[in-house]
Amino acid sequence: MSEETKSLNFIEHIIEEDLENGLPKEKLRFRFPPEPNGYLHIGHTKAIGISFGLGEKYDAPVNLRFDDTNPAKEEQEYVDAIKKDIAWLGYQWENELYSSDYFQKLYDWAIMMIKDGKAYVDSQSSEAMAEQKGTPTQVGTNSPYRNRSVEENLDLFQRMKAGEFPAGTHVLRAKIDMEDPNMLMRDPIMYRIMFAHHHRTGDDWCIYPMYDWTHGESDYLEQISHSLCSLEFKPHRKLYDWFRDNVYEYSSDRLPLPPKQREFARLNLSYTIMSKRKLLRLVEEGIVSGWDDPRMPTISGLRRRGYTPNSIRKFIEKVGVAKRENVIDVSLLEFCIREDLNKTANRVMAVLDPVKVVITNYPEDKVEWLEAENNQEDESAGYRKVPFAREIYIEKEDFKEEASAKFFRLQLEGEVRLKNAYIIKANSVEKDANGNITEIHCTYDEDTSKKVKGTLHWVSIEHAITAEIREYDRLFMHESPDTDKDKDFMEYLNPKSLTIKTGYVEPSLADAKVGERFQFQRLGYFNVDDDSTPEQLVFNKTVGLRDSWAKQKPKPKNNQNKSKPQQQKRSAISVIQQLGKKYTNYSEEKQIKTKAEIQKLAKNVSYDDLEPLFGTAVKKAGTRIAVLIALKVLLKNGLQRNDAIDEFIVKAKEDKNEILVTEASEV
Repeated sequence: MSEETKSLNFIEHIIEEDLENGLPKEKLRFRFPPEPNGYLHIGHTKAIGISFGLGEKYDAPVNLRFDDTNPAKEEQEYVDAIKKDIAWLGYQWENELYSSDYFQKLYDWAIMMIKDGKAYVDSQSSEAMAEQKGTPTQVGTNSPYRNRSVEENLDLFQRMKAGEFPAGTHVLRAKIDMEDPNMLMRDPIMYRIMFAHHHRTGDDWCIYPMYDWTHGESDYLEQISHSLCSLEFKPHRKLYDWFRDNVYEYSSDRLPLPPKQREFARLNLSYTIMSKRKLLRLVEEGIVSGWDDPRMPTISGLRRRGYTPNSIRKFIEKVGVAKRENVIDVSLLEFCIREDLNKTANRVMAVLDPVKVVITNYPEDKVEWLEAENNQEDESAGYRKVPFAREIYIEKEDFKEEASAKFFRLQLEGEVRLKNAYIIKANSVEKDANGNITEIHCTYDEDTSKKVKGTLHWVSIEHAITAEIREYDRLFMHESPDTDKDKDFMEYLNPKSLTIKTGYVEPSLADAKVGERFQFQRLGYFNVDDDSTPEQLVFNKTVGLRDSWAKQKPKPKNNQNKSKPQQQKRSAISVIQQLGKKYTNYSEEKQIKTKAEIQKLAKNVSYDDLEPLFGTAVKKAGTRIAVLIALKVLLKNGLQRNDAIDEFIVKAKEDKNEILVTEASEV
């Protein structure tokens, strides 16, 4: 499917609509704004992919801006790691910026807000402020310091900046509305006193701006057209807009473009922790070896484990852009790396749990160098030579003295093919005092044209290289390890998340470099770990050849009275969309009938079904009309209006289509 024919996601619909409504394409500008208080993880790759992907799609600049407003938790180490991760994923940023670049401008704007009576210094304790803020169902009460004079507020705020007060004695708050239903609007804190060394500004400041005050104003200063963030920031949008609108009054002549915040569902992954605070705990308590431990969901951990940038970008593409939270099965991520490495990783042979095979009719001093294909998926990969000799290793599980007809590996008196070599037949075994098989005696046949059912991998004992093999499994055994309120997520740790073995690999790997990826035939995909040296190779298992965690799906019951398969019933929202497509082409009589049908269908749709359609392109007036008709039914039945609904209705009233305007005017 070409780029032109791909359907647009809801964010792209918003951008396209803004362009149709007059936003110049050259004004499009995006940003990725990480906080440098930890390493990026797989959840961040969605936000990275969305912002940088839009930059690539629209040929628009994307800023990398570090929202570094909390020096107590931020370090240069995290800044460097974030830059490395984004570059490794293959993205290029236009400008490297920091919110700390804007500390003086933010302070100047705060002074202007104090002068305009829109901010005040509060001297209550944090406990008192929390208590007077109210609850979601109970309005807050005004601070006793809310009506301080402008002069007193200016004096106190300037002295806060000068370092005259201890931390915790004063804060600067925006003066909004302590009775607002959105608790974030109840006089939010803009500045707090913090005597902490900042990784960039040093000790220049002892007051630091809060995230909500800094974030939107940084977007505005950079003239970001679309501020994209995850759904947990949706309640913050009202505050984002309030701060933005106030500073716009101060600087609209120089900064004409007010940014627009829009939210998307963040990436949640099964069997995975996404909280940086909890990931830090794993590091600090020594559960993992560091942020880049291959069991960690950090980008650096995935890179060390052997994941490729392409596999992660493909994964994000498959996940898509949604407006509702959901949990993505980690097996999809594993599928993406398998698919990528299947095309790119050279095949080699390694034995991880060996048993000795002696080929009794093969000359003792003879060594043959046989030709082996590197990758049947890549013709340019070429061939290599592998040594074959009298004594080899195979996997223990590939041999049984006696086995059923369904065992297609080696058994006594049975034959199998050795990959790239000969056919062997097992004749006898040697055992130790405990009855464990120590040697399998075989004979080989030079006639390789014979048909046998099994093919085994192997390595020549004389030529094999001993290597450390680190086999990784999922770090947690629970699908949602941090959702149980009664248990600490640490209780769900998988005690077998790391198994270290001694393996034997073919000699072609002697010069393998750190980061190189291979398929160990019949075993899985592995890469050379950072700890590896020429004297001691270390391999990480990236992923198996198939999903060993796959759930067994119940087999469908046999139905003797099979008839034609029933067609799946279309959802109500799908039918509404279909009816809307031709709505404007119908006669007035047909429109009345169609409207009644949409109203009936609307009883079976939810707000979550409708909201993604609010961003339908302007030219699709019929769909917008159908959505509006359905929305009015939901509002009549008790749906509470919100910012998204109000914005949709306002745009409908300003539309060129008279039918849409009429429908909107009735709300």
